[in-house]
Amino acid sequence: MTQTRRLLLSTLLCAFAMPSLASEAKKEGGEPYVKLAPVALPVTENGRVINYLFVTLRINLTAKADVNALRLKEPYFRDLLIRAAHKQSFALPNKRDTLDEARFKKVMIPEFTKIAGAGNIDTLEILAQNPKKLMN
Repeated sequence: MTQTRRLLLSTLLCAFAMPSLASEAKKEGGEPYVKLAPVALPVTENGRVINYLFVTLRINLTAKADVNALRLKEPYFRDLLIRAAHKQSFALPNKRDTLDEARFKKVMIPEFTKIAGAGNIDTLEILAQNPKKLMN
């Protein structure tokens, strides 16, 4: 088979595969979102780091949001999250190995909106939270 025929065959296969890939994305996709890779958030007590919470989260976007553009900003969301967590601990005061989800969302949605733009973030979803070590 010549180089030209192989290239033509590859192009045709891609053309037939694209509609099926698009329909699979619609089936899986549902609502638009940006999933952040796991981030280690420090847990502090009296100014000292006593633990880390490894958090995976999903930023659920509104229908008007440019999903592709915002997914490219995933590193900026993670950086902002780490910076915010170094300013204040997001762990529950009485249970230092658990994220205070309500306070976390209250702080982080406005912060993430600075990157995403007004009206682009719907909700934050905590997919996983795991402490480095369990606290008593």
